[in-house]
Amino acid sequence: MRPQTLRPTTTPASTVKPRTSAPTSSTEQARSARTARISLGRALQPESRSYFLLLGTTLFLLLFGLVMVLSSSSVSSYAGSQGSFGVFWRQAIFAVIGVPLMLIISQLPVRVWRRWAWLPLVAGIVLQLLVLFTPLGIEVGGNRNWIGIGGFNAQPSELIKVGLVAWLGVILSKKEPHLHRWGHVLIPALPVAGLGIFVVMLGGDLGTVMIMTALVFGALFFAGIKFRLLVIPVLIGIALTLVIALTSSNRLSRIENFLGIGSGDQTGLSYQNQHADWAMAAGGVFGVGLGNSKAKWLWLPAADNDFIFAIIGEELGLVGAIVVLALFVVLAVSFLRIVRSSTDLFSRVVTGSVMVWLIGQAFVNIAVVLQVVPVLGVPLPLISSGGSALVTTLVAIGIVLSISRHSEATADGLSQKKVR
Repeated sequence: MRPQTLRPTTTPASTVKPRTSAPTSSTEQARSARTARISLGRALQPESRSYFLLLGTTLFLLLFGLVMVLSSSSVSSYAGSQGSFGVFWRQAIFAVIGVPLMLIISQLPVRVWRRWAWLPLVAGIVLQLLVLFTPLGIEVGGNRNWIGIGGFNAQPSELIKVGLVAWLGVILSKKEPHLHRWGHVLIPALPVAGLGIFVVMLGGDLGTVMIMTALVFGALFFAGIKFRLLVIPVLIGIALTLVIALTSSNRLSRIENFLGIGSGDQTGLSYQNQHADWAMAAGGVFGVGLGNSKAKWLWLPAADNDFIFAIIGEELGLVGAIVVLALFVVLAVSFLRIVRSSTDLFSRVVTGSVMVWLIGQAFVNIAVVLQVVPVLGVPLPLISSGGSALVTTLVAIGIVLSISRHSEATADGLSQKKVR
């Protein structure tokens, strides 16, 4: 036998390594290149229709609001020695701040809001406590809900709304497997949310308290909580609202005025509602024309704020009022489209609660002007004058736009995996 014929049966290790390592290296490079191409494609692809529907409707309402603020505030601003454009310029400055902020926020990944959701909530509660217990607090219209620092006034309650939206999304998404149990639904969501609502309630702003309460229940609804788990919290909320309303002489007088008790006093609590009615009636179908309102000549208080819808009805008529209602319906549809396309609970809760906040507040404001509900003192989102309210509204919409981008990217990724 020849022993040399047996030598080729064993292969040296040095000859094996190049054969196995070269394909592995090339495979990793191919995967990295493919991942880079996918990431670049997602970055360059156009945004979804829902994204542009929400963005376009928001910007249109904002521009329309600036025009109406200019028209409704020109007389009162001039009478207050600010010039005819004083209130308008202030609102325009906040719009210039808010729109870029909204666009920047819309480009941030959703994980940013998951990580820092607690920050605006804590900051808002701390600032509201400063409003209540320090000289920094400012009382407006019987409500102590403003803070003044260095000539700048803001409402901490608006920051609390943004904080609640994001924080509830985080908490409820973490508890998703246990949301069928009563204890996990209530704790810690309702105690923390209740604290934020309570500090605002101490300032006497019942309208904001009602909007915040609706926001919280909206978050629970979009989290898929069964109604039977919400019966007790809803009853408690209704009872507290009645107590707050009936223990304040000012709010009780508003309710009595709304119910017609002691009506006919056109110089008292009926004054604002009466002049809002006259303004709407004077507008007719097509309005008296932009800038031609008579009610804004110091007849209608808060013409550029809580009762700006009355000026819209007077100057642009029934047609203009219906257009505004239609725009808010479109805004609601854009939110619902994003909710439907969301792939996780956090996205659904945040988007749904922002929708309840903004659309609910819009229809409450309009209902007050039409005397469907008593006067509550909440502005018309994106249209009424008010800097802190405008900026926080744009921030909230920016978060929803960020969620829309994330949902579309996630959906694209899942579809690509299915194709493979």
